[in-house]
Amino acid sequence: MAADTVAWRPGVPGVAEVFHARFTDHAYPSHTHDTWTLLLVDDGMITFDLHRRSHGAMRSLVTLLPPHVPHDGRAATPHGFRKRVLYLEGDLLDPALVGRAVDAPGLRDAALRDRISRLHAALRSPGEALQSESRLALVSDRLRQHLTDRPHATSVRDAGLADRLRQLIDASVPSGLSLVDAAVRLGHSPAYLVRAFTGEYGLPPHRYLTGRRVDLARRLLLDGRPPAAVATEAGFYDQSHLTRHFSRMLGTTPTRYARHR
Repeated sequence: MAADTVAWRPGVPGVAEVFHARFTDHAYPSHTHDTWTLLLVDDGMITFDLHRRSHGAMRSLVTLLPPHVPHDGRAATPHGFRKRVLYLEGDLLDPALVGRAVDAPGLRDAALRDRISRLHAALRSPGEALQSESRLALVSDRLRQHLTDRPHATSVRDAGLADRLRQLIDASVPSGLSLVDAAVRLGHSPAYLVRAFTGEYGLPPHRYLTGRRVDLARRLLLDGRPPAAVATEAGFYDQSHLTRHFSRMLGTTPTRYARHR
């Protein structure tokens, strides 16, 4: 029985669905997905069979279940479990990696777990598309490293590429920039773009874009535009979205800022 569940489709390329749930006595029958299932257990423990082999999912692990492979699931303790799940599109990772995921679905990687948690938080916030794309790029790249035994990537220094990405962001402040589109235009993977930009400027692309939007909002407010209109014109989802970022950066709300122009 589910005590609490929430699911949504975030509209971010590569993420088919997000699902958060707290279960007590519910048991999943054997089934498959056409997506990669990326699971975090926040409380309790889950036991599951994957391709006729028994495994456990717990707080210390990141669990990755590959597409089209039968699995089930049940609580391992009487008080149940609480979980967060990302269903990632089947083509986000190479299908050739399915076998490796079947053999070792549990990944003991605290940094990866933290990145996935940050991605969940971004996906819950409307108007954070570039942040969600950036975090997804780093998560999927680290998953590939686990599944191929590649060393975990460190920072990248590529000043020319970082500058070209900055120019693309500067040219699309209100409308926003798709990291996938930028990757196609610049000829590098999304994860490489994020690392190159962060390595050069000391902050990720989504935070730079937010700063540029706040700058634009300040100018519009000083021109006498009302905060609700400024939010849309500067590229924020709504006025509360503008207020949250504006207050975090400047220590005051847009309304108070404009009042003393």
